[in-house]
Amino acid sequence: MKQILIIDDDENLGQLLTQYLERYDMQAHVALTPSKGFELLKKLKPDLLILDVMLPEKDGFEICREIRAKSSIFGQLPILMLTAHAGVTDRIVGLELGADDYLPKPFEPRELVARIHNILRRSSDDNSLREIKNINGLEVDSSRREVKLDSEVLDLTTMEYELLILFMQFPNKTFTRDELMNRLRGIDAELFSRAVDTLVSRLRHKLNDTSKTPRFIKTVWGRGYTFVGEQI
Repeated sequence: MKQILIIDDDENLGQLLTQYLERYDMQAHVALTPSKGFELLKKLKPDLLILDVMLPEKDGFEICREIRAKSSIFGQLPILMLTAHAGVTDRIVGLELGADDYLPKPFEPRELVARIHNILRRSSDDNSLREIKNINGLEVDSSRREVKLDSEVLDLTTMEYELLILFMQFPNKTFTRDELMNRLRGIDAELFSRAVDTLVSRLRHKLNDTSKTPRFIKTVWGRGYTFVGEQI
């Protein structure tokens, strides 16, 4: 049974989701405050975190940032953020901080379950990765979800990892920004080109790569991005 942690100060919503997720073989644990949430994070080591943006003590963005900054403690924990704001800004900020998906309130519980399943599916081992041995010094250990560059372990967020694997699986293929977001999330990405650019920029930085002299990720002006390199 998958363990889901919900950090949301709406107690009624927490109870509703706990009962609903049980139907889909998921056990939910609810924390009404960030401090209690971090206690449960360390104790439960959940499979996924549902994180509200508007919270007492500190907001969801700060919590997401802290979790991603402490990957040695929390690992590559999948994070689905909830926002009560209809605007695009909050959603983009969450994605840029390393959240795996967002869902605006109010939402249908069935959509939440679908998004959880999608995130967990992406986070599971991909058998096709076993065919990837070494590309330009990049090595992937799919069982650990670990990536090494020149024998050094990279500290990647879940989204950075997924983006890199997508690139490595399709070397020399040019992806548009919309294609990248749809491949990673399965949602319309028209309004999120900025988030894609930021994600690519972060990944490039961790790969010690530059747009001027790309070792891995090349910008195809007017089209998108492509992964350069040959499998060894």
